[in-house]
Amino acid sequence: MDEQLLQKIDLIRERMGVSYREAKEALDRASGDVVGALVLLEEELQGGYLCEKLKETLEKGINAKLRLKKGDYTILECPVGLGLAGMLGMLLSDDLAILGAAFTVTALLSRCNLEIAGKEREAKEIQT
Repeated sequence: MDEQLLQKIDLIRERMGVSYREAKEALDRASGDVVGALVLLEEELQGGYLCEKLKETLEKGINAKLRLKKGDYTILECPVGLGLAGMLGMLLSDDLAILGAAFTVTALLSRCNLEIAGKEREAKEIQT
């Protein structure tokens, strides 16, 4: 390896906090262009970050529950994922949208509360 290539790899490693292999591969994909390699690595790191955040959010959603309550009485409890699936269904079907609107109006008129609760946090209450 020549000295100039090693300097480029060191520069990429220093700026992006990646291994020699990752820096060399990015430099090869960018045809030896340091800025191009930095852009490639930045896009990969941002994509990985977004995937990790999405995974964390989904894991929290799996553990979270939606509760429809009136006073201390729980009328309905379901996983957040099921609630989101229901919302998606309402967007895709006119019949489900009408049914969802009817339930929402009924909950509003009867002064019910909607709670969203997860394992590591207290229930958040949404006044309806």
